[in-house]
Amino acid sequence: MSKHCTIVERPLQEYNRLTDEQLAAVKKLVKKCCNYSQGTCTALDEGDDCPCVQSFSYSLICKWFRNAVLPMDPVLERKLRNETLKKCERCGKEIVATSNHTKYCASCKRIRRRELDAERKRKQRGVNVRF
Repeated sequence: MSKHCTIVERPLQEYNRLTDEQLAAVKKLVKKCCNYSQGTCTALDEGDDCPCVQSFSYSLICKWFRNAVLPMDPVLERKLRNETLKKCERCGKEIVATSNHTKYCASCKRIRRRELDAERKRKQRGVNVRF
């Protein structure tokens, strides 16, 4: 018995018309699609060169792109589905919250952790210093 990869399809009505900013992000992301080859779609290719519809369309037409490629950029996916995003408290960048405690983006999270570690060590050294 062979195992088949199943893709959970998201309903089409969850997505609206793309803005110019979103279209630019989709165009960058479409180049990571396994069916994209020099502007053509190999999945739609039946002997003729068929252009990749997702690279020029202002809506999300391609099911493969919606289900397999778009999740590679969770922030863009959440924006397109009109879901709320949190903002990083340090830099203001939009982030996908994985829990209620998420406050920082990945880069700011490392910086904040180092600041807290340094502060804790300073307190520890100040209390334990013996002359």
